[in-house]
Amino acid sequence: MAGLIKREDIDAVRERVDLREVVEEYVTLKSAGIGSWKGLCPFHDERTPSFHIRPQVGTYHCFGCGESGDVIAFVMNMDHTSFQETVERLAAKAGIELRYEDGGTGPDKEEVGRRRRLLDAHKIADEYFREQLHSPEAQIAREFLAGRGFTREHAEQFGVGYAPQGWDHLLKHLRSRGFTDEELSASGLFSEGSRGLYDRFRGRLIWPIRDMTSNTVGFGGRRLHEDDKGPKYLNSPETTIYKKSQVLYGIEHAKRNIAKKRELIVVEGYTDVMACHVAGVDTAVATCGTAFGEGHIKIARRLLSDDGGGGEVIFTFDGDEAGQTAALKAFKEDHQFLAKTFIAVGPEGMDPCDVRQHRGDEAVSELIRARRPLFEFAIRAGMKDYDLSTVEGRVGALRYAAPVVAGIKDPALKPAYTRELAGWLGMDMDDVNRAVQAAARRGVAPQRQVDPAVQAHRRGFGPAPDADPADGAEPVQHQPGPHDHGGPAGEPAASSAAPTHYPRPDTRDPAVMMERQALEVILQHPTRLTADQWEEIFTVRFTAPAHAAVHAGLRSAAASATDPRNWVRAVSDEVPEPLRPLVAELAVAQLPARTEEEVETYCQSILNRLVELKITHQKADLLGRLQRMGPDESPEEHQRLNRELMDLEHRRRALRGDQ
Repeated sequence: MAGLIKREDIDAVRERVDLREVVEEYVTLKSAGIGSWKGLCPFHDERTPSFHIRPQVGTYHCFGCGESGDVIAFVMNMDHTSFQETVERLAAKAGIELRYEDGGTGPDKEEVGRRRRLLDAHKIADEYFREQLHSPEAQIAREFLAGRGFTREHAEQFGVGYAPQGWDHLLKHLRSRGFTDEELSASGLFSEGSRGLYDRFRGRLIWPIRDMTSNTVGFGGRRLHEDDKGPKYLNSPETTIYKKSQVLYGIEHAKRNIAKKRELIVVEGYTDVMACHVAGVDTAVATCGTAFGEGHIKIARRLLSDDGGGGEVIFTFDGDEAGQTAALKAFKEDHQFLAKTFIAVGPEGMDPCDVRQHRGDEAVSELIRARRPLFEFAIRAGMKDYDLSTVEGRVGALRYAAPVVAGIKDPALKPAYTRELAGWLGMDMDDVNRAVQAAARRGVAPQRQVDPAVQAHRRGFGPAPDADPADGAEPVQHQPGPHDHGGPAGEPAASSAAPTHYPRPDTRDPAVMMERQALEVILQHPTRLTADQWEEIFTVRFTAPAHAAVHAGLRSAAASATDPRNWVRAVSDEVPEPLRPLVAELAVAQLPARTEEEVETYCQSILNRLVELKITHQKADLLGRLQRMGPDESPEEHQRLNRELMDLEHRRRALRGDQ
């Protein structure tokens, strides 16, 4: 039985997995001071590095786009994996055996082992096919690619290979690598006849099909030889690692660009995906021998962060009847998207590969720019079934089209398309408007529902990309992000209907700036604080509301914190949800120190100034009390307050080294 991962094991993953090592698989990092590293943010386009990590506290933060979190959140963001899947992957990387709540278990070890063997077999097959593309026999495959405008470099970029003719080349290769016939039979790489196993792919150009984590899980093969009586395109059969409805070809190349641009382009074939990416349209993917369906939509929504805040899905189909049928099928699934859906049909019905081959790279971009709303295409395509020269035909077309227009969510577009529909049909505007309103009342048009889990995976904190992180004008806002986990196994927490807003601390105020610097020191170097300093810090009063809330979180976390690697996470868990990215920001902010000695000096200086500020507040309170007292009122109290003032001044001078 599957269960939630124990919290202490999740913490162990955060402690033992090196954030810098993981991030450097995606980002080139350079030193940004003691214990700090920076690079170009992988979550948004930028020219100047604003993405910072601090491995010893296990936290990253981008001062440009506001993304922040720990190593688990980073991998989730980059690979678009679930929380539990991410923890399990990182645990395996670190050699941590996970335990589960309530007697639950993780993935079955035997099943995990079988899956690993299948993935290994596909990885070896992938390498084998790529090597074979350079063999003399593969000349026909290289000519096919060249004829469609692809170079050797393009083939290497997409891992294109060649399956040699013959019955057992790959079979022998995998057997020599220690795979049993039972494992090979389950891989989908072979067919089985009366004489046993034989290669499924023979004499074909081969494309590897990879999942979201870039594992090869299947292959697609294109017929090349005239004596090949098989289908033009042959895909792997479904296996335990390959489900056609859950895989998109090219996803490993496109996923980060899709997430950044919030754009997904669905094309029909492997060469179309290649042509789009080579032409600079780097958000293109394709289905693998099946229609674009519910499983693909889940992948798309995850990548697009499809919460109604923007995003586009663009389908490209041939202009022939089959392409129109596919487009209309896609339109039936349109209601599952909050993103706007479009269709792009190539000139003269050409697909993107043809467009690039005959008209160049820019023409592919132009094809995408010339997209039109999918609902407009659906209206026009459906109206072709009616004879608009007759009253009966126009009425029938109206009955078909009114629910489509009623389903348009954009309040400005709906009346505009109502007028367009009236013009297309040659009918009175009022009659068409009544039909659209009646369809809306009946609920005929598909209604889009916001997925709470998707809402909970959107984040919205921090200054605009071009804003100074220390600018006091921007409010601190947040909606839960991929790093916000509500339970032991990190299930997404429910999004608040009305998130709290904290004014962003105005660091132009020297006292507020000093508060920020103190929080940076406490979050980044908690072990440098003495017991006496911790006691002082617990009683300091912070003036900026956001800083005061983080300070309260520090006090709560300190009561149970045991490991510095979990310190920032512990504080983050204690602060209000909108302030968690601020905690991450403070935890990676660069300190003005270049050596360990300078770090120690700086930390002690800031902590002393924080205590001095506390003393200043205390002195102001005492002076106010003295001023409110009359000269003859309670001489003993008057003397006591003056002694306290002298003691505070003595402490202040001691902190400054004036004694």
